[in-house]
Amino acid sequence: MPTPGRPAPDGPRATQQEIRALGSSTRLRILRLTLDAAMTNQQLARRLGISPASALYHVRRLVSAGLLEALPSRPRASGGFEIPYQSNRRSWTLNVPAGERPTAALLGAFLAELEEVGPERVEDAIRMRPVLTAERHAELLRRLRELLDEYATDDPGGTPWSLFIALHPDDRQTGSRPAKQG
Repeated sequence: MPTPGRPAPDGPRATQQEIRALGSSTRLRILRLTLDAAMTNQQLARRLGISPASALYHVRRLVSAGLLEALPSRPRASGGFEIPYQSNRRSWTLNVPAGERPTAALLGAFLAELEEVGPERVEDAIRMRPVLTAERHAELLRRLRELLDEYATDDPGGTPWSLFIALHPDDRQTGSRPAKQG
Protein backbone atom coordinates (compact mmCIF):
# COMPACT_ATOMS: atom_id res chain seq x y z
CA MET A 1 0.00 0.00 0.00
CA PRO A 2 1.36 3.46 -0.69
CA THR A 3 3.08 5.14 2.21
CA PRO A 4 1.67 8.17 4.00
CA GLY A 5 3.65 11.15 2.81
CA ARG A 6 4.53 9.64 -0.56
CA PRO A 7 2.57 11.37 -3.25
CA ALA A 8 -0.19 9.32 -4.78
CA PRO A 9 -0.37 10.71 -8.33
CA ASP A 10 -4.06 9.92 -8.68
CA GLY A 11 -5.04 10.64 -5.09
CA PRO A 12 -6.62 13.77 -3.71
CA ARG A 13 -4.29 16.63 -2.81
CA ALA A 14 -3.64 16.69 0.94
CA THR A 15 -5.00 19.63 2.89
CA GLN A 16 -2.80 21.54 5.33
CA GLN A 17 -4.71 19.93 8.21
CA GLU A 18 -3.97 16.45 6.81
CA ILE A 19 -0.31 17.30 6.23
CA ARG A 20 0.03 18.56 9.82
CA ALA A 21 -1.71 15.42 11.12
CA LEU A 22 0.77 13.24 9.19
CA GLY A 23 3.70 15.22 10.60
CA SER A 24 3.94 13.15 13.79
CA SER A 25 5.63 9.76 14.05
CA THR A 26 3.17 8.83 16.83
CA ARG A 27 0.19 9.60 14.61
CA LEU A 28 1.72 7.65 11.71
CA ARG A 29 2.16 4.68 14.04
CA ILE A 30 -1.48 4.97 15.15
CA LEU A 31 -2.57 4.86 11.50
CA ARG A 32 -0.44 1.74 10.94
CA LEU A 33 -1.68 0.02 14.10
CA THR A 34 -5.32 0.62 13.19
CA LEU A 35 -5.11 -0.50 9.58
CA ASP A 36 -6.41 -4.02 10.09
CA ALA A 37 -8.06 -3.86 13.50
CA ALA A 38 -9.76 -1.14 15.49
CA MET A 39 -8.02 -0.13 18.71
CA THR A 40 -9.19 1.94 21.65
CA ASN A 41 -7.34 4.90 23.07
CA GLN A 42 -6.19 2.73 26.02
CA GLN A 43 -4.93 -0.02 23.70
CA LEU A 44 -3.02 2.51 21.60
CA ALA A 45 -1.47 4.09 24.70
CA ARG A 46 -0.25 0.70 25.96
CA ARG A 47 1.06 -0.37 22.55
CA LEU A 48 2.90 2.92 21.96
CA GLY A 49 4.16 3.31 25.53
CA ILE A 50 2.54 6.74 25.93
CA SER A 51 0.00 8.14 28.36
CA PRO A 52 -3.70 7.72 27.59
CA ALA A 53 -4.01 11.52 27.46
CA SER A 54 -1.27 11.71 24.82
CA ALA A 55 -2.88 8.90 22.83
CA LEU A 56 -6.23 10.69 22.97
CA TYR A 57 -4.63 13.94 21.77
CA HIS A 58 -3.13 12.19 18.72
CA VAL A 59 -6.33 10.24 18.02
CA ARG A 60 -8.36 13.45 18.08
CA ARG A 61 -5.96 15.13 15.62
CA LEU A 62 -6.30 12.19 13.23
CA VAL A 63 -10.09 12.05 13.56
CA SER A 64 -10.33 15.81 13.02
CA ALA A 65 -8.23 15.50 9.86
CA GLY A 66 -10.47 12.69 8.58
CA LEU A 67 -7.67 10.08 8.63
CA LEU A 68 -9.01 7.96 11.51
CA GLU A 69 -12.61 6.96 12.17
CA ALA A 70 -14.36 6.44 15.48
CA LEU A 71 -16.41 3.26 15.40
CA PRO A 72 -19.53 2.74 17.54
CA SER A 73 -18.78 2.65 21.27
CA ARG A 74 -18.78 -0.71 23.02
CA PRO A 75 -19.10 -1.75 26.66
CA ARG A 76 -15.84 -1.95 28.61
CA ALA A 77 -15.24 -5.04 30.77
CA SER A 78 -14.66 -2.82 33.82
CA GLY A 79 -17.85 -0.85 33.18
CA GLY A 80 -18.56 2.16 31.06
CA PHE A 81 -17.90 2.39 27.36
CA GLU A 82 -14.89 2.66 25.09
CA ILE A 83 -14.51 3.87 21.54
CA PRO A 84 -12.48 1.87 19.03
CA TYR A 85 -10.77 3.72 16.19
CA GLN A 86 -9.74 2.46 12.78
CA SER A 87 -7.70 3.92 9.95
CA ASN A 88 -9.78 4.63 6.89
CA ARG A 89 -6.64 4.28 4.73
CA ARG A 90 -7.17 7.80 3.35
CA SER A 91 -3.64 8.74 4.43
CA TRP A 92 -2.28 6.11 2.05
CA THR A 93 -3.86 7.75 -0.98
CA LEU A 94 -3.19 11.44 -0.37
CA ASN A 95 -1.06 13.43 -2.78
CA VAL A 96 1.37 15.29 -0.50
CA PRO A 97 3.53 17.91 -2.25
CA ALA A 98 7.28 17.19 -2.19
CA GLY A 99 8.18 20.14 0.02
CA GLU A 100 5.56 19.20 2.61
CA ARG A 101 6.13 15.47 3.05
CA PRO A 102 6.52 14.45 6.68
CA THR A 103 9.86 12.76 6.08
CA ALA A 104 11.16 13.14 9.66
CA ALA A 105 7.91 11.70 11.02
CA LEU A 106 8.06 8.79 8.57
CA LEU A 107 11.63 8.02 9.60
CA GLY A 108 10.77 8.36 13.30
CA ALA A 109 7.80 6.01 12.94
CA PHE A 110 9.89 3.45 11.06
CA LEU A 111 12.69 3.55 13.64
CA ALA A 112 10.20 3.18 16.51
CA GLU A 113 8.56 0.20 14.78
CA LEU A 114 11.96 -1.34 14.10
CA GLU A 115 12.93 -0.91 17.75
CA GLU A 116 9.67 -2.56 18.78
CA VAL A 117 10.16 -5.70 16.66
CA GLY A 118 13.94 -5.79 17.16
CA PRO A 119 16.61 -4.88 14.61
CA GLU A 120 17.67 -8.54 14.47
CA ARG A 121 14.39 -9.28 12.68
CA VAL A 122 15.32 -7.19 9.65
CA GLU A 123 15.11 -9.70 6.82
CA ASP A 124 17.08 -7.69 4.30
CA ALA A 125 18.74 -4.29 4.16
CA ILE A 126 20.22 -2.55 1.18
CA ARG A 127 22.27 0.63 1.25
CA MET A 128 23.94 2.08 -1.78
CA ARG A 129 25.22 5.34 -3.21
CA PRO A 130 24.55 5.53 -6.92
CA VAL A 131 25.80 8.49 -8.95
CA LEU A 132 22.92 9.47 -11.25
CA THR A 133 22.14 12.04 -13.88
CA ALA A 134 18.85 13.92 -13.45
CA GLU A 135 17.27 11.64 -16.04
CA ARG A 136 18.41 8.43 -14.33
CA HIS A 137 17.32 9.82 -10.95
CA ALA A 138 13.81 10.43 -12.35
CA GLU A 139 13.81 6.94 -13.90
CA LEU A 140 14.82 5.34 -10.58
CA LEU A 141 11.97 7.09 -8.76
CA ARG A 142 9.47 6.15 -11.46
CA ARG A 143 10.51 2.49 -11.46
CA LEU A 144 10.50 2.28 -7.65
CA ARG A 145 7.00 3.73 -7.52
CA GLU A 146 5.80 1.32 -10.21
CA LEU A 147 7.25 -1.62 -8.32
CA LEU A 148 5.84 -0.53 -4.98
CA ASP A 149 2.43 0.15 -6.51
CA GLU A 150 2.35 -3.50 -7.66
CA TYR A 151 2.45 -4.50 -3.98
CA ALA A 152 0.04 -1.84 -2.72
CA THR A 153 -2.86 -4.29 -2.38
CA ASP A 154 -2.94 -6.69 0.55
CA ASP A 155 -2.65 -10.39 -0.30
CA PRO A 156 -5.44 -12.40 1.39
CA GLY A 157 -3.83 -14.47 4.13
CA GLY A 158 -0.53 -12.64 3.68
CA THR A 159 1.90 -11.48 6.35
CA PRO A 160 2.24 -7.74 7.03
CA TRP A 161 5.71 -6.34 6.32
CA SER A 162 7.25 -2.93 6.93
CA LEU A 163 9.32 -1.25 4.23
CA PHE A 164 11.07 2.11 4.29
CA ILE A 165 12.85 3.67 1.33
CA ALA A 166 14.54 7.05 1.51
CA LEU A 167 16.40 8.73 -1.30
CA HIS A 168 18.53 11.78 -0.56
CA PRO A 169 21.54 13.49 -2.08
CA ASP A 170 24.85 12.40 -0.58
CA ASP A 171 26.29 15.90 -0.26
CA ARG A 172 29.09 14.67 1.99
CA GLN A 173 30.92 13.34 -1.05
CA THR A 174 31.11 16.67 -2.86
CA GLY A 175 31.09 18.97 0.12
CA SER A 176 28.23 20.95 -1.43
CA ARG A 177 25.08 21.50 0.58
CA PRO A 178 22.13 23.59 -0.41
CA ALA A 179 21.76 26.74 1.64
CA LYS A 180 19.20 26.47 4.44
CA GLN A 181 16.04 28.44 3.87
CA GLY A 182 14.66 30.79 6.50
